[in-house]
Amino acid sequence: MSEFSRMPRYDIRNDGAGPYAIFYCDMCGREFRSQPNFGGAVAQDLGRQAVSGLLRKVPLVGSVAANNLVGEDPRYSMKMDNNQLNAAWQQVQQHFRECPTCQRIVCLSDFDVQSGYCQEDSPRTDEIAESRGAQAGAAIKGLASAFGLGEAFQGMGENIRSAVNTAQTAANQMARCPQDGTLANAGTKFCPNCGTPMVQPTAAICPACGTETKGAKFCPNCGAKQEAAQPSGKCPKCGTDAKGAKFCPECGTKIA
Repeated sequence: MSEFSRMPRYDIRNDGAGPYAIFYCDMCGREFRSQPNFGGAVAQDLGRQAVSGLLRKVPLVGSVAANNLVGEDPRYSMKMDNNQLNAAWQQVQQHFRECPTCQRIVCLSDFDVQSGYCQEDSPRTDEIAESRGAQAGAAIKGLASAFGLGEAFQGMGENIRSAVNTAQTAANQMARCPQDGTLANAGTKFCPNCGTPMVQPTAAICPACGTETKGAKFCPNCGAKQEAAQPSGKCPKCGTDAKGAKFCPECGTKIA
C-alpha cells in the first residue's frame, strides 16, 4: 500500500472508553473508526486515582495538588495528541487509497484498484459505469424474479425500447432549430423560441415507387427494403453545405 501525503477529514469522539477518531472518505463521506485505547485509559485512571489519594493526605496543599494532578478524566476526554492521532490513522489506513491525480483520499469503494486512480479520474470510467449499470440491472431483474415479476419486467423493458424508438422516429420527422434544439411541426420556418431559421426534416422516399416511408425499414406501399440514405453533405446542426468537408465550415460540427 502506497504512502499517504496527509490524513483525510476526521472527527474525535468518545463514548466513555477513551477518545477515538473517525476518518471520512473524501469522495462519498463513508466513515471508518479507530478503536479507543481502553486499556491505557483504565491504567491511567487507576494511577491517577492512587496518586490523587496519596496527595490528598498531605496537609494544607494536598487537595489543591491532587485536583491539579487529576485534571481531565481520560475516559471522557475529547482530545488526542499527535501520537494518538497517528496511531488511530494507522488502524484504518488499509481502507483508503490516495488518487495521484486529484490527491483525494478515498475509500476502496471509490477507488479503481486496477488503474490506481479514483473512479472519477480512472481511464476506465466508461467501463466502470457500464459495469455498475449491468449490476444494477441484474439486481432489479433478480428482485423481479423473486416476486414472480420476471416476465412483466421483460415486457416493460420491451415497451420502453419501443416507446423510445417511436419518439425518435417522430423527432426525425419534425423541423429542428440548429441554435437551441427546439422541435416544431415540419414546415415551420422559424424557431418559435429564438427566431432562428429551422432545419427541415428530410423526407424518406422509397426509391422503388416514390412513396414517403417516414423512416420505415420497408416501403408501406410496395414492400421494398429501404436502404440508409447517404449523407447529403449538409451540416446536421445548421444546414450549411459542407461541400465534402468532414467538419462544418460554419459551426464546426462533424459531418457524418
